[in-house]
Amino acid sequence: MNPITRRTFLSHGLAGIGSVALSRLFAADSSLAIPHYKPKVKRVIHLCMAGGPSHLECFDYKAELEKLHGQAMPESFTKGQQLAQLQGKALKCMGPQWKFKKHGESQMEISEIFPHIAKHADDIAVIRSMHTEQINHDPAHTFMNTGSIIPGRPSMGSWVLYGLGSESQNLPGYVVLTSAGGGQGQPISSRQWSNGFLPGHLQGVEFQSAGAPVHYVQNPLGISHASQSDVINTINRMNSIQSGRTEHPDIATRIEQYELAFRMQTAVPELMDTQGETQKTLDLYGCTPGDGSFASNCLLARRLAERGTRFIQLYHRGWDHHGAVKKGTQNTAQLVDQGTSALLTDLKQRGMLDETLIIWGGEFGRTPMAQGSGEKAGRDHHIKAFSIFLAGGGIKGGTTYGETDDLGYGIAHNPVSVHDLHATMLHLLGLQHDAHTFKDQGLDFKLTGVEPCQVIKDILS
Repeated sequence: MNPITRRTFLSHGLAGIGSVALSRLFAADSSLAIPHYKPKVKRVIHLCMAGGPSHLECFDYKAELEKLHGQAMPESFTKGQQLAQLQGKALKCMGPQWKFKKHGESQMEISEIFPHIAKHADDIAVIRSMHTEQINHDPAHTFMNTGSIIPGRPSMGSWVLYGLGSESQNLPGYVVLTSAGGGQGQPISSRQWSNGFLPGHLQGVEFQSAGAPVHYVQNPLGISHASQSDVINTINRMNSIQSGRTEHPDIATRIEQYELAFRMQTAVPELMDTQGETQKTLDLYGCTPGDGSFASNCLLARRLAERGTRFIQLYHRGWDHHGAVKKGTQNTAQLVDQGTSALLTDLKQRGMLDETLIIWGGEFGRTPMAQGSGEKAGRDHHIKAFSIFLAGGGIKGGTTYGETDDLGYGIAHNPVSVHDLHATMLHLLGLQHDAHTFKDQGLDFKLTGVEPCQVIKDILS
């Protein structure tokens, strides 16, 4: 008679115990879902402006650059520097294409293309001294999302979920939505929300922005909810037995994903049922729910946040303005300005902004030098300086942090790296960045890498 091992007993027991035991196993596979200290926020909503918004047309006005418009870019700025498409070409200064105005009690300078965001000047903290390491879109997104230039590392959303788990039992803890328009829309790879070497159930789940967010969420005709449940239970019993024999982590992920998918059959239709939203709220966002717009995704982000989703990422693909940067930035801003503002307003009036961290920004900035000429002039990729803003719990509103040089080319004061941003995000979630690690192939990995970084304390309340 073969003795029953403890592991075999537990794995067979999974079939009867179900998702409660599974969730405990997954918690044990993470950082025990316990923050290192009292968190300021519960969740993150990352508004990713994919393509590289020009800081010089958005949040960083440069009077000196305006004076030098059309003149040769001083060689002292660019000699020996890495450029993208302007390498080896004659470089001419291009002044800001839009006027900036001061807003709020803080007198924060914001471009006129953001009339709605400008209303929140005293609620946001603009960082004007961001810099990054990768000059092309996909690797720059990879670095912004994972803190590494090496593809295949876990995304920041997966790191957050690994540390804290999800408050939702019926929806994914990490959801991604995309929209496009206003300029060249660079593709976004699904590996940007990959779990990497972290457990598979921590990966981001992409929802469709238009129509049904999840394909095949409804049962086929003739299949009842009860019969579907029987199928899932049977499959998971078989998977549990196999898991006890092989100890393969992908089987545990498969069990959880089957059960989550079953629960989503009820949760997703409820998520998308916006009949309870007032007309005032819909007018605030300026969208038709499910129309595929960034504004619609912002409304969905608020509904996901209400239902316990821990990390929400909204990509808008349309900020790659190599040509016609003046008209292009205006067109793209019009697609994201009202939705961003509405999300901030909606969260605030529901008492949720204080428990949410909002991050708005792209993967890099744009050059002070023109690409092309006349009305068709644009700006090239730029990694040495760009702007983002943060809002929500723990953020000191009305703050402008860091400064670029007179032409917006490099950092003059208080440089902020991508790792600094990640460290600050984790800090607000109650996670100590250098202690939030995962061992893979004998090494302790962390989101913030091995180079020195710091929490940006001057923007914290």
